[in-house]
Amino acid sequence: MEQIQSFNKLIEESVINNWDADALTDYKGQTLQFHDVARKIEKLHILFENSGIQKGDKIALCGRNSSQWAAAFLATLTYGAVAVPILHEFMADQIHNIVNHSDARILFVGDHVGTIIDPQQMPHLEGIISNTDYSLMVSRTDKLTYAREHLNELYGKKFPKYFRKEHVHYYHEQSPDELALINYTSGTTGFSKGVMLPYRALWSNYDFACSVLGKTIQKGDNVISILPMAHMYGMAFEFLFEFLHGCHTYYLNRTPSPAIIAQAFADIKPKIIIAVPLVIEKIIRKKVFPKIQNNRMRLLLGMPVISKKVREMICQEVVKAFGGNMYEVIIGGAAFNQEVEQFLKRISFPYTVGYGATECAPIICYADWHDFKPGSCGKAVKHMEVKIDSRDPENVPGEILTRGLNVMLGYYKNEEATRQTIDAEGWYHTGDLGTMDSEGNVFINGRSKNMLLGANGQNIYPEEIEDKLNSLPMVVESIIVQRENKLVALIHPDMDEVRNMNFSTAELEDIMEQNRNTLNQQLPAYEKISEVEIFEDEFAKTPKKSIKRYLYK
Repeated sequence: MEQIQSFNKLIEESVINNWDADALTDYKGQTLQFHDVARKIEKLHILFENSGIQKGDKIALCGRNSSQWAAAFLATLTYGAVAVPILHEFMADQIHNIVNHSDARILFVGDHVGTIIDPQQMPHLEGIISNTDYSLMVSRTDKLTYAREHLNELYGKKFPKYFRKEHVHYYHEQSPDELALINYTSGTTGFSKGVMLPYRALWSNYDFACSVLGKTIQKGDNVISILPMAHMYGMAFEFLFEFLHGCHTYYLNRTPSPAIIAQAFADIKPKIIIAVPLVIEKIIRKKVFPKIQNNRMRLLLGMPVISKKVREMICQEVVKAFGGNMYEVIIGGAAFNQEVEQFLKRISFPYTVGYGATECAPIICYADWHDFKPGSCGKAVKHMEVKIDSRDPENVPGEILTRGLNVMLGYYKNEEATRQTIDAEGWYHTGDLGTMDSEGNVFINGRSKNMLLGANGQNIYPEEIEDKLNSLPMVVESIIVQRENKLVALIHPDMDEVRNMNFSTAELEDIMEQNRNTLNQQLPAYEKISEVEIFEDEFAKTPKKSIKRYLYK
């Protein structure tokens, strides 16, 4: 078996080897070089040590992506404490529950989170620290108060002349199975569980990324962090891999609307783009489709002699919309809309779709865009095995099972859930349904938890119906629910277009009824939609942009 390296040693080496290079930038804000990150880490280590934090203690972080968040996270790991990243989009009571359940002693918070939480609801917390400048917002111990008030003095005593590369030495984990962080799943089932991720899982995800992207992405290359770092997808592939590889990461520390993201792509020209389907789909629909969905372009695309050249030109336009410099776009976290995917395939756009889970920190399947089979989510990655729990894995969907170095230790304080999820042979039961072809490509059919039963016992996968519905006029997103053995489509229309076209409520209802009839023509009898309900507001989502289905059942 391959030697598992110390993850904290890799952080240490990257800091030293890239000392004067740019590391972390808040878009349109400050830039930290690797030596700046090292100084922040050192100061936080002094703060932890003098306030009585021990190795193995829990330190929670909750705020928007920022260079300060990243430095605090790295300081936590390299001190030997256990990081508890919390999604800043959680409600206050969810944050309180996670802080309490995780036994966190310290909580780092961003500006917004600091205004919504109630310290009284987290009675065992010893201190709350602002992510902006590491100032104390709440202190419940004299040690913490003293350590923060005298931090510069303590730092000066430790480094009386200056802080140099030679002073960088971080905690090295005792074993690959040592707990590195607890990541609470947002999920679409409404119940968060604390996923205990060991250092081996962080290293294994990094080693996989090096094996597939290490030669393509070079030191100093620019990347953009769009996804929340408190989510393992964003943390592993928009932060940790890039930091260890010597890249320059930009944080979009405001709500990343399609307009902001498009501008950032143009300014930063990232070498690789990691995104959820919703981000890609919105940019394609807003920036690309309007330019090409006209009669002239349709005519040109229908002419065999010149259609190839036209597709190449369209591809160049799409690449330009993403900054013009990326090797590929990696899409994951949710199902990809088939209309958009087929369009990208037709123009030979460099995209691929990965598959993972928080419990695997997160990667399970991936394929380089050159090898990617459209409709799939790639093959089992380095250090992981995948199998389908089915009598006929190529044709009959079964639960996707996986095992390997990426798999979690279990759920924090929840042995029963752990036993239900990881079997005696070490297979993690994903709860997802899929098939696998003879070449090992995995195709996802839907969440087993989302599967509906038809009146005659047929399996109905709502995601498959939603994908068709989302491609129809004026539909932005949808949810298929079951009521008294009938299927109902909940639809969020394109309200911007509704207002632009000045549609009345009755006209919008007529459009959606026409969509229902069009959709039903594509579906077997047991999947036909009986009625439509219109939702003017977007559906509530998890940070990886999966709809919180449980809210609409």
